[in-house]
Formats: sequence, structure tokens, C-alpha cells
Amino acid sequence: MKVDGSVAVVTGAGSGIGRSIAAALAAAGASVVAGDIDAASAAETATLIGGTGAAADASSTDGIATLLDTARQSFGPVDIYVANAGITGQPGLGDDETAWDQIIDINLRAHIRAAKAVVPEWVERGSGHFVAVASAAGLLTQLGAAPYSVTKHAAVGFAEWLAITYGDKGIGVSCVCPMGVNTPLLRGMSDSPDAEIRVAGAAVTSAGAVINPDSVAALVVQAIIDQTFLVLPHPEVLTMYRQKGADYERWIAGMRRYQRTLG
Repeated sequence: MKVDGSVAVVTGAGSGIGRSIAAALAAAGASVVAGDIDAASAAETATLIGGTGAAADASSTDGIATLLDTARQSFGPVDIYVANAGITGQPGLGDDETAWDQIIDINLRAHIRAAKAVVPEWVERGSGHFVAVASAAGLLTQLGAAPYSVTKHAAVGFAEWLAITYGDKGIGVSCVCPMGVNTPLLRGMSDSPDAEIRVAGAAVTSAGAVINPDSVAALVVQAIIDQTFLVLPHPEVLTMYRQKGADYERWIAGMRRYQRTLG
């Protein structure tokens, strides 16, 4: 797919991976709407990349409509949608049902609602690309935080379904599954006053290198061009994933041992 001359929407673009993806797409020639629930952060990213900022809740149908309408009015129909916005949620089992609803909305339903908004138009046109920013937690797991692990698994599953269902109709799908990336989200986990959240952060930072979000963004742009599904900024995740599938019992036992070393 050609990125140069395309129109892209990036959610959670006010900082971290989202800002870097928005910048990388703009550098590759795309016209970008930088969406974020924080209006000032969205505007700052837009200024940095020469795009348009939009304050919107990417987990709601109204917020997604705002992003798409902003893109159409500023640049034209959307070709690329990057569902990047995400939160860590509560630690442990996540006792608050309202908080479970919130993380499901942001980490999963945002992808579903966005796909429902863009896919029918893309099928008509015979082209379009959907990027789901998930996590290595969606292929492996996230120690210390069930809501994050569950929603990231679900995001990977939804991206797989999209790729299978619409791949023959000209629609590309990429699923991005990094481990540690130097973002406010990861720093917030590592610095949390909650011990379980700090364990979750330590599980990420000690599993492999903490990389720059610009490195993730470069791989995302290349994946769109090459029509690659699985994007692994940490290549070792593929080995871990294969080991998990080869012997699930051994993998779970190993993860328990790893958890004990962190606890």
C-alpha cells in the first residue's frame, strides 16, 4: 500500500507510540489526523508533524466519527486507521467492574467500533489499512494485571479476524505487539504506588530491551507498505510465543517462576 498521498488517523497520538506513528506516517507523505482525548496533546502533535489535531474519545462511536469527519474535511477519505489508544487498567483481577468496562472499551471496543466505521467504505473502494496496536501481552500474557492481558489478547484476536475476513477484499491489517517501549504508559507502571502494577512494569522492563517509540513507528509504516500482519518490535517475542505453543504446561510453570522472581 502507498503511504505517500494517503490520509491517516492515529488515535492516542498525543504522546508515546501514537505520536511517533503519526510523525512517521507524516514523514512518509501521509496527511495525518492526530487524535487524542487530551486536546492540547493532540494539537501539539499536529503542530510537530504538520497535520491536524482532533480532541476525541477513540473508544466511543461519536469520538471515532469526529476523527473520521475531521480527516474528510481536512484531507479526504481515510485510507489508514491506527487504533493505538490504550490504558493499563487495574492490577490483579481488577475488582472494579466499571474499570473493567473502561479498559474493554478503550483497548478492545475502540478497535471494533473503528473497524465498523471504516471497513464498509474500504470494501467499496477495494483498499484500506487497519493497524491494531496491541502488545506482546496479547501473545504471551501480562503479569500483575488481568484486565490489560485479557484486552490485549482480545485485540490480537480481533485483528486476526479482520485480516482473515477482509484480506481478499483489498484491506490490509497489521497487529503491533511490542514488549517494553519508553512511553508514559510504561513509566507510569514502573513508578506506580501500587505494588502489583510495579510488578507488571518490572515484568516488561526485565523481559527485554526497552526501546524507543520511533523504532516501533518505523516498523509500523513498513508493515503498512508491505502488508505485513504481525509486527514484532522485539523479535524475541516470536521465540517466546513458539515456546508457549509448543508446551503450554511448561510455559505456564516458567511464567510462575518468573513471577516469583519479581514478587
